[in-house]
Amino acid sequence: MFIEENERIKPMRITIADTTYELDFSRESVAFAEDRQFSTDDVVRYPVTKVPEFFFYAFRKNHRKLARSQTDAILDKIGGLTPDMLKRLLLLYNQAAMSNNIMQDEEDLAKNSGVTVEMD
Repeated sequence: MFIEENERIKPMRITIADTTYELDFSRESVAFAEDRQFSTDDVVRYPVTKVPEFFFYAFRKNHRKLARSQTDAILDKIGGLTPDMLKRLLLLYNQAAMSNNIMQDEEDLAKNSGVTVEMD
């Protein structure tokens, strides 16, 4: 699933009382999840354990100091993720994972005059 550059997915925000949390992913937060053997496929396969884990990783980019127990408490307060919330987080995760790893357009490579790639 590729996302056009002009179709950038916006972060998800959750406000509880007077605190707003911005859920998003960066390459670093995706690498953090991958280092722990996380796979988005497991979210659907093992929702009881993997949805809270995925939710925790979504805080990593902007709220690194929140402990897993704190994000679990936020998830409990919300009452779980709706399908739309889960879809947004999956899109954000994939967007960050592909960022600077996979080019969207072959013409982008042509713009880099210092690199030549041949595929014979």
